[in-house]
Amino acid sequence: ASASIQLVATTTFAGQPLTAMSDAVSVNVLASPAKLEVFPTALQMNGTHDVRLLAATGFDAVGSPRDWTRDCQIVSSNPAVVRVEGNKVVPVADGTAELIVSAGAVQQTVAAQVANIAKPRVTQFENEVLVALSKQSCNSGACHGSPSGKGGFRLSLRAFDKQLDQLTLLREEFGRRINPMEPEKSLLLQKPLMKVAHGGGVQIRKHDPAYEVLRTWIAEGAKLDPPETARCVKLELYPSTKRVLNRVTSPTQQMIAIAHYSDGSTRDMTHLVAYETSNTSVAEVDASGLVTSHARGEAAILVRYLEHIESVPLMFVEDVPGFKWDAPPTNNFVDELVNAKLQQLQYLPAATADDSEFLRRVYLDVIGLLPNLEETKAFLADTNPEKRGTLIDQLLVRPEHAKFWALKWGDLLRMTGKSVGDEGVYKYNRWVEEAIRENMPYDEFAKALITASGSTLSNPPANFYRTATDTNDCVETISQVFLGARLQCAKCHNHPFERWTQDNYYGLGAFFNRVQRKKTPRPNEMFVYVSTAGDVTQPRTGQVMKPWLPQVGSIDAANENDRRTDFAAWLVNPENPYFARIEANRIWSQVFARGIVDPIDDFRDSNPPSNAPLLDALAKEFVANRFDRRHLLRVILNSRTYQASYRTNDFNKEDTRYFSHQEPRLLSAEQLLDAVNQTTGTQQTFGSLPPGTKATQLPAPDLVKVDFLKVFGQPERSTVCACERADDSNLAMAIELFNGPMIYERLRDGNNRFRRSLAAGVSFEDTVRELYLAALCRQPSEAELTTAIEHSQTRDDAASALEDVCWALLNTDEFLFQH
Repeated sequence: ASASIQLVATTTFAGQPLTAMSDAVSVNVLASPAKLEVFPTALQMNGTHDVRLLAATGFDAVGSPRDWTRDCQIVSSNPAVVRVEGNKVVPVADGTAELIVSAGAVQQTVAAQVANIAKPRVTQFENEVLVALSKQSCNSGACHGSPSGKGGFRLSLRAFDKQLDQLTLLREEFGRRINPMEPEKSLLLQKPLMKVAHGGGVQIRKHDPAYEVLRTWIAEGAKLDPPETARCVKLELYPSTKRVLNRVTSPTQQMIAIAHYSDGSTRDMTHLVAYETSNTSVAEVDASGLVTSHARGEAAILVRYLEHIESVPLMFVEDVPGFKWDAPPTNNFVDELVNAKLQQLQYLPAATADDSEFLRRVYLDVIGLLPNLEETKAFLADTNPEKRGTLIDQLLVRPEHAKFWALKWGDLLRMTGKSVGDEGVYKYNRWVEEAIRENMPYDEFAKALITASGSTLSNPPANFYRTATDTNDCVETISQVFLGARLQCAKCHNHPFERWTQDNYYGLGAFFNRVQRKKTPRPNEMFVYVSTAGDVTQPRTGQVMKPWLPQVGSIDAANENDRRTDFAAWLVNPENPYFARIEANRIWSQVFARGIVDPIDDFRDSNPPSNAPLLDALAKEFVANRFDRRHLLRVILNSRTYQASYRTNDFNKEDTRYFSHQEPRLLSAEQLLDAVNQTTGTQQTFGSLPPGTKATQLPAPDLVKVDFLKVFGQPERSTVCACERADDSNLAMAIELFNGPMIYERLRDGNNRFRRSLAAGVSFEDTVRELYLAALCRQPSEAELTTAIEHSQTRDDAASALEDVCWALLNTDEFLFQH
């Protein structure tokens, strides 16, 4: 049995209050757990400052966890050696003791050993002082960690440059920020306390652990670390792996952070590390590491200690009244993994889309175009239960598929006439199109781009190094496109949200700094080649950087003829944890409203996948089939998840992350222009391009200027970021649809679809039916047809009435959105 009580549990750690919940909340106190887990399992404490926390997790009979940290009892067998305050263990004297942790009827014992109580200890500058400044966000990008600092005081961002911090804290302004004689009167403390005017407001309080660290350090003489000081080599978290919690019975989770140092010692830094959550609507984490749930879903808790960043995913589930799992049959592993997550979170999948909805969706996703009337009628009339799979296979080998997906890669490769020349852009686009049409394996595609050399006209992949104009541009382009990492931040400092450091950035640059470019006598041609000499120097340290690879480290024996070959070999290795996952996620995002990781080119611990097992399985399938992009796309398109309706039910209408239904998304600029022309039966001309060229087949956006495309978000292709292509509606779009010249011209065209039908003697009613089939791949409903007929009776002629009907149809969400 359980009882509902009002619980507010408060304790302290290093002088900081730890509150179980910010307000009194109603929780269920469950019966005694079947099993109890305590972390750490043993304590080795060194000196009076080595205070430790204990965390307790209870598991019920079926293995479901609950955080018992604030509900268990902890008793010391020898208070003269270690004292217990809540879940805090305080060393008192050298010796040993046992800590008995009780949760209901279950107990665990933790051995504790204390040494060096009498040995004096000096506060460490790097391991504590700089960490304390990070804890209070003093060195964040919005405060003194900005490139120019704030108020004449500059710190390195997130303490990445210890030498700079030593200078500004101790030497700059004649050392006026530190007052060892009267520590509490130091400007370093007075300003964030607002005892002295401070533009950042109150940033610290006297009960904060960071305040005590800074005050003690100043009182000890503000000493710098001796050369032999041990540095942190690893940050250990508890929980260490994903944890699924019932947010009703276990709405909180205590984190613990243990720093491991190069001399083998450890220290509990739970009170000083910085915490962030990837999803504040699901869970928040306070300064003490207590995670509190707000809604069902997932959040990654990010923990930062100097350059060390670790994260733990937490999922909070709850029972939804009336929920009953009744999922449609699965088509493949995609559905199994999506449904497993949906069942866990109690989101019910949407029904399967009808044939009209599926037909329109798959045509737009695979070839970028609406089906013609004959294709629509034939598919809707087909009674073969395998017709969807057959249609997918047919679309994947149509020439329009290669042209449309070449458009997508054109965005990533910054393919414009301005950057590679008019002749070069045609050749570059044709090479990408042929690679997709011939189903070139993705690893070969990537290697061809990364190792390209020679003439940009005779060897089009060499244009990759024409758009990536220097070493830094190469690093940022390749990392974002092929590694899913946005490294621009690491050019000037360690990445504030990821493990990437400034050394990593310039270590990657060492693979590409020898790429040279020179113009040739031939107009708009550039020759790309690799020099045999040249090194990258880290601008902050002056160190000559060796080529460096993630999870491998520095490369001592790189191919000096062309270092890029070493990078390419590592990149396409099936064991590479980045390469296949990034492309699998990108392909997924092209046929859904979002990626499994979203944004699709921003993989980091603080932006975890919404379904990690699904992404891993897609990447594994991709690698197992030799990086066959067409195969992976076919698998996704054949899944029932892809073929689900956009119409929600009572149990999934709040879901925007887990693919319980298709989420409508605005057609791309090129798709929409082609769809308008397809519906009205008109043709668009694009300068000197061949007649019949579609907007979804344009090699580059700057070859032909079309205002309609710009209004609807056609990118300039000035960056490799997928975010450059706008997908949000705005006022300019509405004006273009209501009164724009392009729509007006199509409706008044004397040779458009409905005027041709009327001239051929087709009835008004059948012409309306044709318009609906052309635009929406379905027949009009009786209400829609009746409204159109009634409207025609108010106009002088059928053609003007059909103009209005077609105009209204082009302005519906059903037409404007992919769904």
